Amino acid sequence: MPDFIKSYVRFVDTFNRRVGLFAMYLIFAMFAILLYSSVSKAFHLPANWMLESAQFTMAAYYMLGGAFAMQTDDHVRMDLFYSQWSVRRRAAFDVVTAIALIVFLGFMLFGGIASTTYAIQFKEKSFSAWAPYMAPIKIVMTFGVVMMLAQATSSLFKDIAELRGRPIA
Repeated sequence: MPDFIKSYVRFVDTFNRRVGLFAMYLIFAMFAILLYSSVSKAFHLPANWMLESAQFTMAAYYMLGGAFAMQTDDHVRMDLFYSQWSVRRRAAFDVVTAIALIVFLGFMLFGGIASTTYAIQFKEKSFSAWAPYMAPIKIVMTFGVVMMLAQATSSLFKDIAELRGRPIA
């Protein structure tokens, strides 16, 4: 593989690993929000912002962690035959699925950009009592799709290199 592809793979893998390791800690933020929600309800001090904040934190958690999960093979895979195949056969199958994933993520990115642009342009708010602006979470979600797209491309390059007999380390 050319050096610029190897550099791309190393950069994307490193970036997604760092963001993914940060995103892992968002689960603790969500737990803290939900704990505060439970305690405040016990003292009859309900806050309108807690449930939606927990939902936004969870969305950021899985959108920012998705690329890292894909990189480390922690995602769900239906494994009836896959584990019994040779490394080259798995790589060939992964090339096909990576291309399908890249097409899907391309559509997701197109929709995410359109939705984010709308949220910014019209100052979109949630239809709840708290009514937070939607642009920040939509930006995070669209960034998560970009990270997944970059990781899918990185995985495609690694699978092609594996098929050629020269794996990218």
